[in-house]
Amino acid sequence: MARDRSSTRRRAGVLAAALTALTLTGALTAAHAPVATKSELRRTQPKGHDVSSHQRRVDWHTARAKGARFAYVKATEATSYRNPYFTGQYDGARRAGLIRGAYHFALPNRSSGAAQAAYFVRHGGDWQADGVTLPPALDIEYNPYDKHHKCYGLSRSRMVRWIRSFSDEVRRETGRRPVIYTTTNWWTACTGNSRAFAADHALWIASHGSSGPGRLPGGWRYWTFWQHGTKGKLPGDQDLFGGSTTRLRAFARGR
Repeated sequence: MARDRSSTRRRAGVLAAALTALTLTGALTAAHAPVATKSELRRTQPKGHDVSSHQRRVDWHTARAKGARFAYVKATEATSYRNPYFTGQYDGARRAGLIRGAYHFALPNRSSGAAQAAYFVRHGGDWQADGVTLPPALDIEYNPYDKHHKCYGLSRSRMVRWIRSFSDEVRRETGRRPVIYTTTNWWTACTGNSRAFAADHALWIASHGSSGPGRLPGGWRYWTFWQHGTKGKLPGDQDLFGGSTTRLRAFARGR
């Protein structure tokens, strides 16, 4: 995913067996994830996508007809930006029968994790155990506004503290830990490949153009969502869930 301003942004048998080994987060084990090809994963696991203001008015019914079963919608960035299309996109996804959730684009150099989390929850990042709302998600990745400060000028320890602050506030306000969206390279560079979040945060791994999500960061043994491309049949970025549709609904309910 990216900034959202107007100027930018082994086979079938083994796979079936792997899907029975899902954790309570609904994620596929890292040991099995790379074994199946991307096309096999696409045939057997729920497809989804994530959108922002770049996609504007999404035809959600068409997206569902093309296979979408879930979506994440960008809600906020830092503490000063709200996606002007958020309400239409978020509500539209639900009306079309998709399980949907909201995500926040982190700018850790602008304000504290707690402040950004509170802003996010107030403007769309809330959660309820209704089976159709995905937990809030934190999009934390390379700084799109300053290529010379990819880690936003924060040391690795400060970055870990910032993420923890964000997570703690989201949990305090919603009752759930956020899903963490990131790349292995960024996580390694900017958190020192911290293992502090793997035990209680679902992973949304971004890895494009590959047959599997590859090496996972920071102690995570499982991925819950995999963003495997920026273009495809669905509007926005292309995602997969690491389990069955039933598991997806359970994950949404917090089970």
